Amino acid sequence: MATLPNPLPKLADDPRGASLGLELPAGRLVDTTDEGPWHEPLLWCADERAVPGGWAALEPARRMTGLLPLVIDVGGGHGGPEEWELAPGDTSYPGDHDPEEVLVDLWNECAAEADEWPGQEADHSAPTSVPASEADPDTVAADVADSLLAGEGALKDPRLALVPARRSADIPAVIGWMGPANHEGDVGRLCAVLRSWEDRFGIRVVALGFDHLLVSVAGPPSNVADAEALAAEHFAFCPDNFWQDGDPTPREYAERRILNQPSWHFWWD
Repeated sequence: MATLPNPLPKLADDPRGASLGLELPAGRLVDTTDEGPWHEPLLWCADERAVPGGWAALEPARRMTGLLPLVIDVGGGHGGPEEWELAPGDTSYPGDHDPEEVLVDLWNECAAEADEWPGQEADHSAPTSVPASEADPDTVAADVADSLLAGEGALKDPRLALVPARRSADIPAVIGWMGPANHEGDVGRLCAVLRSWEDRFGIRVVALGFDHLLVSVAGPPSNVADAEALAAEHFAFCPDNFWQDGDPTPREYAERRILNQPSWHFWWD
Protein backbone atom coordinates (compact mmCIF):
# COMPACT_ATOMS: atom_id res chain seq x y z
CA MET A 1 0.00 0.00 0.00
CA ALA A 2 1.08 3.64 -0.50
CA THR A 3 2.91 5.11 2.47
CA LEU A 4 4.88 8.20 3.36
CA PRO A 5 8.66 8.25 2.89
CA ASN A 6 9.84 6.15 5.80
CA PRO A 7 12.25 7.88 8.23
CA LEU A 8 12.62 4.77 10.39
CA PRO A 9 15.76 3.42 8.64
CA LYS A 10 17.66 6.44 10.00
CA LEU A 11 17.18 5.02 13.49
CA ALA A 12 19.36 2.02 12.64
CA ASP A 13 22.49 4.16 13.07
CA ASP A 14 20.84 6.79 15.27
CA PRO A 15 18.71 4.85 17.76
CA ARG A 16 17.82 7.91 19.83
CA GLY A 17 16.60 9.78 16.75
CA ALA A 18 18.79 12.86 17.22
CA SER A 19 19.10 13.37 13.45
CA LEU A 20 15.30 13.55 13.31
CA GLY A 21 15.12 16.01 16.19
CA LEU A 22 13.94 13.30 18.60
CA GLU A 23 15.08 11.89 21.93
CA LEU A 24 13.76 8.34 21.98
CA PRO A 25 14.13 5.79 24.74
CA ALA A 26 15.90 2.53 24.01
CA GLY A 27 14.03 0.56 21.38
CA ARG A 28 14.23 -1.53 18.24
CA LEU A 29 13.12 -1.47 14.63
CA VAL A 30 10.68 -4.20 13.59
CA ASP A 31 10.69 -5.58 10.03
CA THR A 32 9.59 -9.15 10.75
CA THR A 33 6.66 -10.41 8.65
CA ASP A 34 5.02 -13.74 7.91
CA GLU A 35 7.23 -14.01 4.81
CA GLY A 36 10.52 -12.94 6.34
CA PRO A 37 12.12 -9.50 6.77
CA TRP A 38 10.27 -6.61 5.10
CA HIS A 39 12.27 -4.32 2.81
CA GLU A 40 12.14 -1.52 5.38
CA PRO A 41 11.19 -1.21 9.07
CA LEU A 42 7.46 -1.32 9.73
CA LEU A 43 7.63 0.31 13.14
CA TRP A 44 9.87 1.31 16.02
CA CYS A 45 9.03 -0.25 19.39
CA ALA A 46 10.41 0.76 22.80
CA ASP A 47 12.13 -1.88 24.93
CA GLU A 48 10.72 -0.85 28.31
CA ARG A 49 7.19 -0.78 29.63
CA ALA A 50 5.42 2.50 28.81
CA VAL A 51 4.33 4.87 31.58
CA PRO A 52 1.94 7.85 31.66
CA GLY A 53 3.38 10.79 29.79
CA GLY A 54 5.15 8.56 27.29
CA TRP A 55 2.67 9.26 24.49
CA ALA A 56 3.11 13.02 24.89
CA ALA A 57 6.88 12.54 24.78
CA LEU A 58 6.49 11.10 21.27
CA GLU A 59 4.51 14.11 20.06
CA PRO A 60 7.59 15.71 18.43
CA ALA A 61 7.90 12.62 16.22
CA ARG A 62 4.43 13.24 14.80
CA ARG A 63 5.04 16.94 14.20
CA MET A 64 8.58 16.72 12.85
CA THR A 65 8.79 13.40 11.00
CA GLY A 66 5.26 12.13 10.34
CA LEU A 67 5.84 9.13 12.59
CA LEU A 68 2.61 8.46 14.46
CA PRO A 69 2.53 7.26 18.08
CA LEU A 70 1.02 3.94 19.05
CA VAL A 71 0.87 1.75 22.14
CA ILE A 72 1.74 -1.89 21.49
CA ASP A 73 0.58 -4.55 23.98
CA VAL A 74 3.23 -7.27 24.09
CA GLY A 75 1.54 -9.16 26.95
CA GLY A 76 -1.19 -11.77 26.88
CA GLY A 77 1.01 -14.65 25.76
CA HIS A 78 1.38 -13.54 22.14
CA GLY A 79 4.64 -11.61 22.46
CA GLY A 80 5.58 -8.50 20.55
CA PRO A 81 4.97 -7.53 16.92
CA GLU A 82 7.87 -9.71 15.73
CA GLU A 83 5.68 -12.69 16.67
CA TRP A 84 2.38 -11.42 15.26
CA GLU A 85 2.87 -12.66 11.67
CA LEU A 86 2.48 -9.18 10.23
CA ALA A 87 1.53 -9.28 6.54
CA PRO A 88 1.99 -5.88 4.87
CA GLY A 89 2.29 -7.57 1.49
CA ASP A 90 -1.29 -8.82 1.78
CA THR A 91 -2.77 -5.49 2.83
CA SER A 92 -4.58 -3.13 0.45
CA TYR A 93 -4.65 0.66 0.55
CA PRO A 94 -7.56 1.89 2.74
CA GLY A 95 -8.34 4.71 0.32
CA ASP A 96 -9.24 2.16 -2.36
CA HIS A 97 -12.34 1.05 -0.43
CA ASP A 98 -15.71 2.64 0.25
CA PRO A 99 -16.32 2.25 4.00
CA GLU A 100 -20.04 1.64 3.70
CA GLU A 101 -19.51 -1.04 1.06
CA VAL A 102 -17.07 -2.73 3.43
CA LEU A 103 -19.56 -2.55 6.29
CA VAL A 104 -22.39 -3.91 4.13
CA ASP A 105 -20.23 -6.85 3.03
CA LEU A 106 -19.26 -7.68 6.58
CA TRP A 107 -22.80 -7.19 7.89
CA ASN A 108 -24.16 -9.61 5.29
CA GLU A 109 -21.59 -12.20 6.34
CA CYS A 110 -22.32 -11.96 10.06
CA ALA A 111 -25.85 -10.69 10.70
CA ALA A 112 -28.90 -12.91 10.92
CA GLU A 113 -30.42 -13.53 7.50
CA ALA A 114 -33.55 -11.54 8.32
CA ASP A 115 -31.60 -8.47 9.49
CA GLU A 116 -31.05 -5.89 6.78
CA TRP A 117 -28.15 -3.43 6.91
CA PRO A 118 -29.59 -0.31 8.60
CA GLY A 119 -27.13 2.12 7.01
CA GLN A 120 -24.31 4.16 8.47
CA GLU A 121 -24.88 6.42 11.47
CA ALA A 122 -24.31 9.54 9.36
CA ASP A 123 -24.76 10.15 5.66
CA HIS A 124 -21.60 10.58 3.55
CA SER A 125 -22.95 13.93 2.35
CA ALA A 126 -22.42 15.32 5.88
CA PRO A 127 -19.26 17.33 6.55
CA THR A 128 -16.31 14.94 6.87
CA SER A 129 -14.60 16.54 9.84
CA VAL A 130 -15.03 16.65 13.58
CA PRO A 131 -16.91 19.84 14.58
CA ALA A 132 -14.67 22.60 15.90
CA SER A 133 -16.56 22.50 19.20
CA GLU A 134 -15.34 18.96 19.86
CA ALA A 135 -12.16 18.20 21.78
CA ASP A 136 -8.93 18.06 19.82
CA PRO A 137 -8.50 14.43 18.62
CA ASP A 138 -4.78 14.32 19.35
CA THR A 139 -5.29 15.69 22.87
CA VAL A 140 -7.99 13.09 23.53
CA ALA A 141 -5.67 10.38 22.20
CA ALA A 142 -2.92 11.46 24.59
CA ASP A 143 -5.38 11.46 27.53
CA VAL A 144 -6.68 7.99 26.63
CA ALA A 145 -3.12 6.70 26.25
CA ASP A 146 -2.21 8.05 29.69
CA SER A 147 -5.22 6.31 31.22
CA LEU A 148 -4.21 3.03 29.60
CA LEU A 149 -0.61 3.39 30.72
CA ALA A 150 -1.78 4.12 34.26
CA GLY A 151 -3.40 0.68 34.30
CA GLU A 152 -6.98 1.77 33.57
CA GLY A 153 -7.57 -0.68 30.73
CA ALA A 154 -6.97 -4.09 29.25
CA LEU A 155 -3.30 -3.69 28.27
CA LYS A 156 -1.04 -6.21 29.99
CA ASP A 157 2.44 -5.03 28.93
CA PRO A 158 2.27 -1.77 26.95
CA ARG A 159 5.20 -0.41 24.93
CA LEU A 160 5.43 2.83 22.99
CA ALA A 161 5.80 2.59 19.22
CA LEU A 162 6.11 4.82 16.14
CA VAL A 163 4.63 4.03 12.71
CA PRO A 164 5.21 5.84 9.38
CA ALA A 165 1.54 6.35 8.47
CA ARG A 166 -0.26 9.12 6.58
CA ARG A 167 -3.07 9.13 9.12
CA SER A 168 -3.79 7.32 12.34
CA ALA A 169 -6.57 5.23 10.83
CA ASP A 170 -4.04 3.66 8.44
CA ILE A 171 -1.68 2.37 11.14
CA PRO A 172 -2.97 -1.26 11.16
CA ALA A 173 -2.67 -1.44 7.37
CA VAL A 174 0.80 0.11 7.27
CA ILE A 175 2.22 -2.60 9.52
CA GLY A 176 0.11 -5.39 8.01
CA TRP A 177 -1.62 -6.19 11.30
CA MET A 178 -3.52 -9.49 11.23
CA GLY A 179 -5.52 -9.23 14.46
CA PRO A 180 -8.96 -9.43 12.78
CA ALA A 181 -7.88 -12.18 10.32
CA ASN A 182 -10.64 -14.59 11.42
CA HIS A 183 -13.19 -11.91 10.51
CA GLU A 184 -11.52 -9.97 7.66
CA GLY A 185 -8.27 -11.04 6.02
CA ASP A 186 -7.44 -7.62 4.55
CA VAL A 187 -7.08 -5.09 7.35
CA GLY A 188 -6.92 -2.33 4.72
CA ARG A 189 -10.68 -2.73 4.34
CA LEU A 190 -11.21 -2.25 8.07
CA CYS A 191 -8.92 0.78 7.97
CA ALA A 192 -11.28 2.31 5.41
CA VAL A 193 -13.94 2.15 8.14
CA LEU A 194 -11.48 3.62 10.65
CA ARG A 195 -10.89 6.50 8.21
CA SER A 196 -14.63 7.12 8.15
CA TRP A 197 -14.73 7.17 11.95
CA GLU A 198 -11.67 9.41 11.99
CA ASP A 199 -13.54 11.92 9.82
CA ARG A 200 -16.87 11.65 11.62
CA PHE A 201 -15.88 11.10 15.26
CA GLY A 202 -12.24 12.14 15.52
CA ILE A 203 -10.90 8.69 16.34
CA ARG A 204 -7.22 7.91 16.68
CA VAL A 205 -5.69 4.43 16.77
CA VAL A 206 -4.11 4.40 20.22
CA ALA A 207 -3.33 0.75 21.00
CA LEU A 208 -2.87 -2.57 19.24
CA GLY A 209 -2.40 -6.03 20.70
CA PHE A 210 -2.16 -9.35 18.91
CA ASP A 211 -5.93 -9.49 18.41
CA HIS A 212 -7.36 -6.26 19.86
CA LEU A 213 -7.54 -2.60 18.91
CA LEU A 214 -8.37 0.51 20.92
CA VAL A 215 -9.22 3.91 19.47
CA SER A 216 -9.74 7.24 21.20
CA VAL A 217 -12.86 9.19 20.26
CA ALA A 218 -12.95 12.99 20.30
CA GLY A 219 -16.59 13.36 19.26
CA PRO A 220 -18.61 10.26 20.22
CA PRO A 221 -22.38 10.18 19.73
CA SER A 222 -24.04 12.06 22.57
CA ASN A 223 -27.58 10.73 22.20
CA VAL A 224 -28.90 7.19 22.32
CA ALA A 225 -30.41 7.20 18.83
CA ASP A 226 -27.12 8.08 17.13
CA ALA A 227 -25.18 5.68 19.32
CA GLU A 228 -27.60 2.85 18.55
CA ALA A 229 -27.28 3.54 14.81
CA LEU A 230 -23.50 3.38 15.15
CA ALA A 231 -23.77 0.05 16.98
CA ALA A 232 -24.60 -1.57 13.64
CA GLU A 233 -21.25 -0.38 12.28
CA HIS A 234 -19.46 -1.74 15.34
CA PHE A 235 -21.15 -5.12 14.82
CA ALA A 236 -20.09 -5.31 11.18
CA PHE A 237 -16.58 -4.14 12.09
CA CYS A 238 -16.14 -6.50 15.05
CA PRO A 239 -19.02 -8.93 15.72
CA ASP A 240 -17.05 -10.55 18.55
CA ASN A 241 -17.70 -7.40 20.60
CA PHE A 242 -21.30 -8.64 20.68
CA TRP A 243 -20.94 -12.41 20.47
CA GLN A 244 -18.32 -12.62 23.23
CA ASP A 245 -20.15 -10.18 25.52
CA GLY A 246 -23.52 -11.84 26.05
CA ASP A 247 -24.94 -10.77 22.66
CA PRO A 248 -26.41 -7.44 23.84
CA THR A 249 -29.10 -5.63 21.87
CA PRO A 250 -27.86 -2.69 19.77
CA ARG A 251 -29.32 -0.30 22.33
CA GLU A 252 -27.64 -2.05 25.26
CA TYR A 253 -24.32 -2.07 23.43
CA ALA A 254 -24.70 1.58 22.43
CA GLU A 255 -25.46 2.76 25.96
CA ARG A 256 -22.59 0.80 27.48
CA ARG A 257 -19.83 1.08 24.88
CA ILE A 258 -20.50 4.01 22.51
CA LEU A 259 -22.56 6.77 24.12
CA ASN A 260 -20.23 9.60 25.25
CA GLN A 261 -17.35 7.15 25.48
CA PRO A 262 -13.83 8.59 24.92
CA SER A 263 -12.53 5.26 23.62
CA TRP A 264 -13.80 2.17 21.78
CA HIS A 265 -12.20 -1.23 22.22
CA PHE A 266 -12.46 -4.10 19.71
CA TRP A 267 -11.38 -7.72 20.12
CA TRP A 268 -11.50 -10.51 17.57
CA ASP A 269 -11.57 -14.19 18.55
